[in-house]
Amino acid sequence: MSTILNIETSTDVCSVALTSEGAVLEHYEEFKERNHAVLLSGFIKGCLDHLRRHEMKLDAVAVSMGPGSYTGLRIGLSEAKGLAYALDVPLIGVDTLKVMAVSVMFNQVLDNPDVMFAPMIDARRMEVYTAVYNLSLEALEAPRPLILDVDSYMEWLDRGEVLFFGNGSDKARDVISHSNARFISGICPLAIDMQALSDKAFREGKFLSLAYSVPTYLKDFQATRPKSLF
Repeated sequence: MSTILNIETSTDVCSVALTSEGAVLEHYEEFKERNHAVLLSGFIKGCLDHLRRHEMKLDAVAVSMGPGSYTGLRIGLSEAKGLAYALDVPLIGVDTLKVMAVSVMFNQVLDNPDVMFAPMIDARRMEVYTAVYNLSLEALEAPRPLILDVDSYMEWLDRGEVLFFGNGSDKARDVISHSNARFISGICPLAIDMQALSDKAFREGKFLSLAYSVPTYLKDFQATRPKSLF
């Protein structure tokens, strides 16, 4: 089994987890405020200190690639690239929406083998970043930005049970009304839920280029005019 440092900064939550042999050895999360630039280095140091205390070797660095916050994703990937380069280990990229789906798979009672997963990350106003996955994490609908309306996901809801979760799902409750829709609260992308995906990528040798890899933004960055102080 590989020992991997997992980094997740795609939303307001900043988290890091050191995983090995199917276990989480060390992890840190901050849910209260978006302060990734300040917190991330300390969280990483805590995990590296654990490695040194136990005389363990790091095999790879994994980072959540998005979609999500432009700033958060850039901070996470920059830290991950620098660390992978300095330690001469491969870099792994993990899909943020799949991380959220894995969290639901591992922490919810699922008795329907045909259930579908619709993670949602808030993209402001009535827009979300989303995808639809089956229980094998195959993308039935590829990750994309979506403006929610009454017809959203109807193709999948008419086929069977769909689980909606993530910080974008709260506003979806107001527009999606279907007997097959089930909403799950409290799900956000966390580094501790990256393990299954980063382990799989390591086994398959799916590594990112340190020079050319970029986050999965899904849409172009749009700068806003700062508010006047006067």
